[in-house]
Amino acid sequence: MSQTDQPHVAPANGAPQSAPNGNVPEPEAATATHDEGAAPNTHQHGGAKEQFLKAKQKVKKEEEKFQQKSKGPAGGFDSTPIPRAAPGYTLRFTFHRATNLPFADINSLSSDPYVLAQLNTGLATRHPEDPPLRFRTPTIRRSTDPTWECTWVVANVPANGFKLKARVYDEDPADHDDRLGNVHVTVDHIDERWPGIQDQPYGIRKRMGSKRAYLIRGIAVLFSKAKHMNGNLFMSVEVLGRTEGEGGRAYTVGPLHWTKHLSPMIGRLAGTKGPSEEGKAETYNFQANQFQLQGPVPATLYHRYVEFRPFIKGMFSKDGLRGRVLNRALHHQHSRVYNYDKDTIYGEFAEPSREMAAKFLDMVHYDQGGRMYTYVLTLDGMFRFTETGKEFGIDLLSKHTMHSDVNIYIAFSGEFFIHRLKYPNEPADSPNQQSHPPDEISGGPPKEEPPRNVSAYELIIDNDSGTYRPNGKYLPVLQAYFEANFPGLKIQALACDDEKLTKMKKQQKERKTVEGSKRRYVQTSSRSGSVSSSDVSELNEQEDAPADENNHKPNMVVKGEKKVREPETKLKDWVEGDHERERRETADDMAAESSRRAHQSQEPNEPQLNFNPDGHQAQPIQA
Repeated sequence: MSQTDQPHVAPANGAPQSAPNGNVPEPEAATATHDEGAAPNTHQHGGAKEQFLKAKQKVKKEEEKFQQKSKGPAGGFDSTPIPRAAPGYTLRFTFHRATNLPFADINSLSSDPYVLAQLNTGLATRHPEDPPLRFRTPTIRRSTDPTWECTWVVANVPANGFKLKARVYDEDPADHDDRLGNVHVTVDHIDERWPGIQDQPYGIRKRMGSKRAYLIRGIAVLFSKAKHMNGNLFMSVEVLGRTEGEGGRAYTVGPLHWTKHLSPMIGRLAGTKGPSEEGKAETYNFQANQFQLQGPVPATLYHRYVEFRPFIKGMFSKDGLRGRVLNRALHHQHSRVYNYDKDTIYGEFAEPSREMAAKFLDMVHYDQGGRMYTYVLTLDGMFRFTETGKEFGIDLLSKHTMHSDVNIYIAFSGEFFIHRLKYPNEPADSPNQQSHPPDEISGGPPKEEPPRNVSAYELIIDNDSGTYRPNGKYLPVLQAYFEANFPGLKIQALACDDEKLTKMKKQQKERKTVEGSKRRYVQTSSRSGSVSSSDVSELNEQEDAPADENNHKPNMVVKGEKKVREPETKLKDWVEGDHERERRETADDMAAESSRRAHQSQEPNEPQLNFNPDGHQAQPIQA
C-alpha cells in the first residue's frame, strides 16, 4: 500500500502531527491558562477543543497533499523480489503434429490450426497478476493433419514438475478463432534421470472445442471412410540439464521467434505503405512486430500500471461493467493490431546474433523516414512495437496498454528510434561521429539503400510511457539486456526527461517531415481485419477522387472507420461471452485435475504420465 493510501492515525499522546516542514501548529486556545482553583470555563474549553481539532485536520490535509505530491499515484516501479527457490531444469517442449482435427471451415472442409501452450510450474510469483508463460506455434493452412515440429525451450522448471495446457485453435482473422480442443500434460517430478516424453500422442478433449467444427466433422464421417472423430496431438518433452544461475522463476530461452503482422486495411486508414517489389505498385500496409528475446529478463525490470485516473484500476482488474468493457475492448484492439492471418510472416533464431540484430533493423526499416516506435517488453522477454507519432492518433486510452495486452505487470515500456552512423567502427559518442538524422550522410537514405552493416546503426531507446512510467534508474540495465540480444548494434538508453533526448526526438520529427510521407493512423476501439471487395473498391474510388483545398480526403477515413467500427453493445456481448468461456474453461480444468487424480474417465488415447522414481520410467496411466 502506498503512503497515499495509508489511513491517518493520530498519535497516542493526542499531540498534533507535524506538518511537512516539521513544525507543529499550536492553536491559540492551547496557550490559555487558568488560575489554580478557579472554576472551569466550559465555553472557553469548548472553543479551544474546536480550534485544536480544526488545526489538526488542517495538518492532516497538508500532510496528505505533500505525500500525494511526492509519491504520485500508485504503480510504476515495483521492488518486490523474486521468491527464492533452488535452480530448476531446462526443458525442451516439441509440438510435432496433430491428426484427425475437426473441420472449422465448411467451404474447404479443413482448418487452419495452431497450438497455444501455457506452462504452469507451481513456482510462487511476485504477484498473482504476473502473466503465465505462453507459446504459440505458426498456423498451418488448410489441414486437419498439420505438422509443426516447433520447439519451446524453458528454463528453471522446478523438480516438482509442471502442468502444460495445450489448446488447439483454428485461425479465423475475420472472426474469433475457434477452439478445436484441449490437451493436458501433467508431470509430477523431473530430474536429470527423467527419460522425458517421446513423440507421445495425447487425445484432444472435445468438451471445450467448437461445437460447429465437430458437427461438420461428424457429418463428414457419416459420408466418408473415416473411422472415428477423435484427434490427437503429438508432443515430446526433454530435459536438457540443470538451469544455471538463480532459481525462482521460469523463462523462455528460445528459439527466438519473430512475427510481422501486416494489415492492409489499417495501413490504408493510416496512409502507410509497405515496401514495393520490383515491377509492382506500392501496397498499403500497417506493420506490428513481435520479437522474442532470450531470457531471463533482468529481475529489476518490473513495473506495474499507474493509477493516474480512477477508472484505470477497473480497466486492468476488470472491476465493474465499465472496467470489463474497457478491458475487453483493449484485448480486442491488441488482437486486431497483432492479427494472425495468411499474410503474417514468421521466423526464428537459435540464439542472439548479428543476423538477429540485422532482422530487427529490417523490421524497423533502418533509418528510413525518421520513424519513431512505441514498444513494450514483457516479463518473459517478448518485445512488441509499432510505429508511432502525432499522425498516429489513438482514441482509446494508451498504446502501451494495447501492446501489453492489458497486462498489469511488464518489464519496461517507452519509445525508440534508429540513427545511422557515418563511422561504424567508432563509438556513437565519438567527437567526430555524425548520424542520420540529423546530418546528411551519403551511402544510405534518403537517396540510397540503407547499408546492411549492423555496426553502422544506433538504437536510441527511452522510458517515455505514461501507462507504466518505468524508472529511469534502470535504463542502463535495459541497455545491457538489449546489447546482449542484438550483438553489434550500438544502443543508447536515455531518460524521457533528458534534454539530449528531447533534442534528438525533435530532430527525428523534422527528418520525418522531410523524408516521410504524411500519414494519419486512426486506432479505433475495435477493428475488423476483414472487408469486402466492394468496400475496397469504394475506398479506392474515394482515394482517386480530387482532394479539397487542404489536400484532405476525409470521406476515405470516415468510410474506413464505418467499416471497422463495432458498436458498444457488442462489447457488452463480448464481456458476457468471456465470462461464459472462463466458466467453461475453469470447469474443464477442474475436470481434468479430478480425472488425473482419480484415474477415471480418461479417453483411451490420452495417457497421463506419472514418474516412477525407482524405475525412472514415465508410464501411461490408463483408465
